[in-house]
Amino acid sequence: MTISARNLNYLKIGIEAGRHTLVVDEPVEYGGEDSGPNPYDLLLSALAVCRVTTAQMYARCKGWPLDELAVSLDTYKIHARDCEDCDSDPNAREDIIEGKIDFKGDLTNEQRVRLKEIADRCPVHRTLTTETKIRMQLVPDSGAT
Repeated sequence: MTISARNLNYLKIGIEAGRHTLVVDEPVEYGGEDSGPNPYDLLLSALAVCRVTTAQMYARCKGWPLDELAVSLDTYKIHARDCEDCDSDPNAREDIIEGKIDFKGDLTNEQRVRLKEIADRCPVHRTLTTETKIRMQLVPDSGAT
């Protein structure tokens, strides 16, 4: 599936994802209108949804009594020198994503630990934690002479 984004009004962006449409915007303090989630909100949403979906499917496959599953995430930047497990240049800025996962149901502790391990291996998590190449092509100006 191809995702397309097009500016609607300065920082207000329309997204088309198949037959779905979304509006993304920056908060007022950054010059936007706050008419939708910002790009980092979407990134964290994709990760949270993927983790929930992956763990939910695994629990159903195993027949485990998972009644509810909630993931909450936050992101911030720090210098690598202030990060205990970062390997980058000490002056580099590192993105940190932290979160919590909450399983509701009559699960054993071993099942809860296993579900967290499974959620940690969801496809979006793996994309964010492995080397990813992003290749963009400039579309020729159709009005050029």
